Amino acid sequence: MPLLSTSTPNTNAGQQLVDTLLQNCQLKAAAFIVTLYGDVVEPRGGVVWMGNIIECCAAVGISENLVRTAVSRLMAAGQLQGERAGRRSFYRLTNAARTEFSYAAKVLYDYQATQQWRLVYVEGGDSDAIMRTLKRLGYAAVSPRLAMGPDDVPLPKQVLVWQAEVLQGRDNMRTFVAEHWDLPRYAEAYQGFISHFQPVEALLSQLEPATALTLRLLMVHEFRHVALRAPHLPVEALPENWEGHEARQLFARLYLALSKMADTKVVADFVSIDGELPGKSQQVSQRLERLAAVL
Repeated sequence: MPLLSTSTPNTNAGQQLVDTLLQNCQLKAAAFIVTLYGDVVEPRGGVVWMGNIIECCAAVGISENLVRTAVSRLMAAGQLQGERAGRRSFYRLTNAARTEFSYAAKVLYDYQATQQWRLVYVEGGDSDAIMRTLKRLGYAAVSPRLAMGPDDVPLPKQVLVWQAEVLQGRDNMRTFVAEHWDLPRYAEAYQGFISHFQPVEALLSQLEPATALTLRLLMVHEFRHVALRAPHLPVEALPENWEGHEARQLFARLYLALSKMADTKVVADFVSIDGELPGKSQQVSQRLERLAAVL
């Protein structure tokens, strides 16, 4: 992606960058709404007005009709539930969805390098489907029914699990990981994230609050897509100069910088069923503190 000139007028520079980022991805309404809830709504009480959802989606080219369809599908899937106050509709996460969001928030904002391993045995007629689920969680199949991976992901309940420990040969761990995980694929995804969002740093002083919020949402959306799929392996098992480390540093820097402006937009315009959505909360403060510790 070509870098944008910092001499471009403020509003145009930010919008041009948003437009360029949108050319590199095909946003789906439901997935972007999930990002909006995880980034803005859930750490501030979990409830937001439909008008705020429509406005945020409009900023990335998602129409009101697509938003309403996506919200209906998220409700049917058991992720959102709605309520009305006067003529306004508000939506909150269901308890089941909040559990999923809690895990995603841990990966994005409170990441700890995994130090323990698990062996997982899969049996039964749906073993292939369960193994595919394990692979999506960052596990590697070492046999048709046996998988190995990190200890910080939510595993299916119907599997047999052992805690594994490296007793010797630790120097061979990178070789083992290189043989069982497709690390080049994740490295390419992290590098793509870096190339897409590095230009934001040159424009931070020029952004208006609404554009800062849009950029932060796009950044969280792309980083979430990569970080939730990449294996959370111990540092000693990863290649030197692992792209994931650089990507996480960039994510932390930009999130902290963008939040100074983006949260101004949240405070000014976002509404919950009880009134204004707060700019800060204990969850928001903890999130910022943990990201600052990454730097």
